[in-house]
Amino acid sequence: MKTKLIKPALKRLMELARQAAEQSYSPYSRFRVGAALQLSNGEIVTGANVENASLGLTICAERSALVRAVAQFGPKIRIEAVAVANLNGLPSSPCGACRQVLSEFIGQNAPVMFPTARGLHTMAFKELLPAAFEAKPK
Repeated sequence: MKTKLIKPALKRLMELARQAAEQSYSPYSRFRVGAALQLSNGEIVTGANVENASLGLTICAERSALVRAVAQFGPKIRIEAVAVANLNGLPSSPCGACRQVLSEFIGQNAPVMFPTARGLHTMAFKELLPAAFEAKPK
């Protein structure tokens, strides 16, 4: 799926991800992350990381946004683009769990933008998770 987004739209998506990071609940790591998803229906949905004292029950910003998108618009949503931001000035590409969960809803060519040590980086989702686990529907 080719995205219809142009650079100004991706910049706006990143700004919304930064705003979402302001809402992060991260008292343990203090690593404040936000994500913004551009959906094929034209909507943008954001999420922030929410930590838990057990740490293993922490939810990342990307999955937070995805769960919100499904809750608002249903399981047939499609993601056209993703932006991830953090308020710590550190690299933060989507983690492996987020990549796998996103893979059920995102097009292979959808751009994913995130901070790296060299600044913002955008790549196609298929480059981010080239060998996603896929279950055949029954």
